[in-house]
Amino acid sequence: MQWFEDDDLWVGFAGAMFPARREAEAADLIETSPLLKAAAGARVLDLACGPAFHVAPLARRGAEVTGVDLSPAMLARARETCARAGVTARFVQADMREHVEPGRYDLIINMYTSFGYFTDPGDNRAVLRNAFTSLAPGGTLLVDVLGKEVLASWVGRPQAVDTEDGTVFMRDTILDDWTRLRTDWTLVRGDTVRHASILSFLYSAAELRALFEAVGFADVECFGDFDGSPYDNKARRLIVRGTRVPTRGVRGSDED
Repeated sequence: MQWFEDDDLWVGFAGAMFPARREAEAADLIETSPLLKAAAGARVLDLACGPAFHVAPLARRGAEVTGVDLSPAMLARARETCARAGVTARFVQADMREHVEPGRYDLIINMYTSFGYFTDPGDNRAVLRNAFTSLAPGGTLLVDVLGKEVLASWVGRPQAVDTEDGTVFMRDTILDDWTRLRTDWTLVRGDTVRHASILSFLYSAAELRALFEAVGFADVECFGDFDGSPYDNKARRLIVRGTRVPTRGVRGSDED
């Protein structure tokens, strides 16, 4: 079993991964970020949606939102989030290496460093290819990760996070010449201790931009935060956006 297939991990460490403040932050981003604008009626996919912290406010603004996640536990929590918010969304349990709905969406988002989960680089590329195919012409993909450049400024410093479930101790280790990151988590709850390791690929802005372009995205841009600021030495995230532009047929008509 790969780490991301373990539902016990998502349940056991949910307090650290998805604290209550993140739900409020997600709602604020949907209201204020120029990168996350979705018009009423827009067809939006949250790929690896987790507890639907972005799905609910997007649906509240009138978008037709689908959330895809591999974890049954996360999808159950996602439905609870939307029920609590009084909104409706569509949820699908699927592996993002395989999930594709040709031409269905105007916007696809992938948040909280949910890209790069897979040991085989070809699988990560397949995720982008599936997203490209699932976009309507003119649609955009937005991927939010911790880029190598941002990570380098603080990686290696152990962290402790208090949650309602206990205290989570986190330590990051760079592997394979800055190709991958292992994050070791230890949850201490009373007299019980639980360990988990998360392994993911790392990307620089140039590397992720090149990957977008290799699968066909055009107008690829990198940002340092959700306010649209540049990806520079002040960046807090690496946010990459690409567009599936319509292809021009021989007679001048747009084709998918």
